[in-house]
Amino acid sequence: MMPLITTLMALGSDLRERLRDLRDEPERGSLSVEQVIITVALIGIAVALVAIIANAVTSRSAQIQ
Repeated sequence: MMPLITTLMALGSDLRERLRDLRDEPERGSLSVEQVIITVALIGIAVALVAIIANAVTSRSAQIQ
C-alpha cells in the first residue's frame, strides 16, 4: 500500500508543477492572428487549385470522348 501512496504523491506533485508552469506562461502555444490569416490564405489557395485541376480534368475528359 505504501508504494501506491508514494507513486500517487509523486504524480500529484508533478501535476501541480506542470499546472504552475502553464499558469506562469498563459500565452504559450497560442496562435497569433498572422498565423491564422496565413493558414486561411493557404487553405483558400489549395481549394482554388483543386477547383482549377478538377475543371481541367473535366474539360479534357470531354475532349477524349
